[in-house]
Amino acid sequence: MSTPWTEPADITRKVRRSWDSGALLQAYAEDRPFVPIEVPIRGPRPSQIGDDLGAVRDWVGRLDAGRRDDSRYCLDWADVGGRSIGRNRLPSRARVTSWDQAWALLGVAAQVRRYDAALREVEGAAAVRDWVVNHPLRTLEIASDLRGIVAAYEWLAAQRGSGRYLREISAPGVDTKFAERHRGVLAQILGVAGTSLGFLRGLGLATKPEFVRLRPASTLGLPAQLTELALRSEELARLSLAPRRAIVVENEISYLSVDVPPDGIVLWGKGFDVDLVGRLPWLAEADIDYWGDIDTHGFAILDRLRAWLPQTRSVLMDRETLLHHRDRWVSEERPTSAALARLTLAEGQLYAALVSDDLGNRVRLEQERIDWHWVERALRDRG
Repeated sequence: MSTPWTEPADITRKVRRSWDSGALLQAYAEDRPFVPIEVPIRGPRPSQIGDDLGAVRDWVGRLDAGRRDDSRYCLDWADVGGRSIGRNRLPSRARVTSWDQAWALLGVAAQVRRYDAALREVEGAAAVRDWVVNHPLRTLEIASDLRGIVAAYEWLAAQRGSGRYLREISAPGVDTKFAERHRGVLAQILGVAGTSLGFLRGLGLATKPEFVRLRPASTLGLPAQLTELALRSEELARLSLAPRRAIVVENEISYLSVDVPPDGIVLWGKGFDVDLVGRLPWLAEADIDYWGDIDTHGFAILDRLRAWLPQTRSVLMDRETLLHHRDRWVSEERPTSAALARLTLAEGQLYAALVSDDLGNRVRLEQERIDWHWVERALRDRG
């Protein structure tokens, strides 16, 4: 007969919640006194006892056997019944009163021994030990790598602000791949962002150089033999260039295809990497044209470039161009609806139409799909 009465598995489930949250192991690691866990027991009502005394006895037997001579939990008892059925002593509450009882009930003694070994492994590294105490279950997952994590932490902490590359790590038993694999854990211990770039910048380590590709006019003073360059963004920013006009193009092949304007320059914006272009100080006085996809992210990138270079004008990102190429529309996978404060009135209206699907479902016109004669005429007119 199925009953709503408390079973040994219900007691285990209640205690397991404290294990699954990490609270039990954390309190254990902090050497706190064990706080007893009490589980009220739902049992039969007095009227049910007389209805099926055998079922009640079986139920009591299961609870009593489940405590394994109090090695898993203890039971409190209470008198239930009356004159009609007699007095009966039934379990009223289960209590787990010690670490040993909790470990036996949950069957986690082996994990606790492994956790004890992990605490010993990090004993000499206070920051790592604090992390182990606060993340006990994650610690069990990476216990075999803790020695390397300690070594990596000590090297990284000593190299803060050094400007060295992570590739130069020389901690015992640790290489770059190990540090990257455990970057999330190391970031938490060191108090920096867990993203690849945020981790390196937060520690003051060297990051992979960011390059800007450009096609300059021969009149800008760069070697005439070089029709295209890719330079580190910070080094490019230090050059003394004075282009009269700059065309920033999002798509790589379109960037390679457009004509370089007289006394000007063409730069590959490369999507949201357009910030690298926007930071170039010698573009502050130039006429800037930006050509991106006609979709929500294209306008978001335009808005972002204007944060650096407010004089930027859009080209080939208008309603006429979009409608003329209706047969070449595709669908934008993950459109944005962010508020863009730097768009012109016409740009803002077109962006709003794209966001609200006024022209169709997630309309997108990629710039490489625009007829090239249309492109040439628009750039010529703008020039």
